[in-house]
Amino acid sequence: MKAAVLFEAKKPLEICDVDVAKPGPHEVLIRTVACGVCRSDLHFVDGAYPTPLPAIPGHEAAGIVEAVGDEVRTVKVGDAVVTCLSAFCGHCEFCVSGRMSLCISAEVRRQQGAAPRLSMNGEPVHQMLNLSAYAEMMLVHEHACVRVDPDMPLDRAALLGCAVTTGAGAVFNASPVTPGETVCVVGCGGIGLAAVNAAKIAGAGKIIALDPVPEKRALAEKLGATHTFDATAESTVPEVVELTKGGVHHAIEAVGREASADTAVKVLRRGGTATILGMMPLGSKVGLSALDLLGSKKLQGGLMGGNRFPVDIPRLVDFYLRGLLDLDTIIAERMPLEKINHAFDELRKGDAARSVIEFS
Repeated sequence: MKAAVLFEAKKPLEICDVDVAKPGPHEVLIRTVACGVCRSDLHFVDGAYPTPLPAIPGHEAAGIVEAVGDEVRTVKVGDAVVTCLSAFCGHCEFCVSGRMSLCISAEVRRQQGAAPRLSMNGEPVHQMLNLSAYAEMMLVHEHACVRVDPDMPLDRAALLGCAVTTGAGAVFNASPVTPGETVCVVGCGGIGLAAVNAAKIAGAGKIIALDPVPEKRALAEKLGATHTFDATAESTVPEVVELTKGGVHHAIEAVGREASADTAVKVLRRGGTATILGMMPLGSKVGLSALDLLGSKKLQGGLMGGNRFPVDIPRLVDFYLRGLLDLDTIIAERMPLEKINHAFDELRKGDAARSVIEFS
């Protein structure tokens, strides 16, 4: 199969022929239809986060089940599926306490010493984030994918695998928004725009979106933002605090920078919660001041939006099919796998929302 392989950080990906193994117990072979281009992959491609190499990035995907291994019970051949990097074992402490997105069990990968899922010229190719979706086929654990309504367009369904699950999850799961509460989203990329749209679905009152790019602020308004501001303007924080009469109930950071996380904290009202979704550079720190703590402000991470993806993704599909969730607006560009490096270049500029790789 054709796949985009990362051989060295800070170097372009190369389109190569890669061998994919037959599915073993609890494994599913998926023909990839579409894969979103996410900034999380860019962190590994640019060397900001370490990963074993060579590897195939890509983790926001949808496709069709081609084959299943023994003991697979959740999907069958021909099913349309969305994949998710937060693969779960189903019986560790995190899973049984309802925090499946925190599961890091090795059971979702092949045992050490077993033949690799992916290889090239007889040598292993590392599977990134349990998926490696910049490839014509994916071989994953059955708990890394979920069946979805076959009426769902798979180029849009792919976004549910990360951006929408993360952004919407911050609203629905990690920091549940009560109807009428105020929400501020810092950063209007794919995750931030999904959070804006989810806040509208949740019945939030004022929905405030912050981004330095006017075109992305316009997208946020189309998706439900009631007010937008330039995130880099010095007047923005005091304007948001004044607009909301003391600050917002929920601030969601969707960029991955210390400055944007600090902004999320600064726009909170007393008792408000800031949820940090972005992957900040390793070594970054965000905190609360003594006065913030006295005001009962809260700061939390929100890995993958605290999702329970086998439940959440079908519900998000239903939202889309009913016209509540707008995925079409989030997609800025569609392109073939051969343009993956162009997609990353566009992502580095930070001007567009989401690019999607489509497989013929």
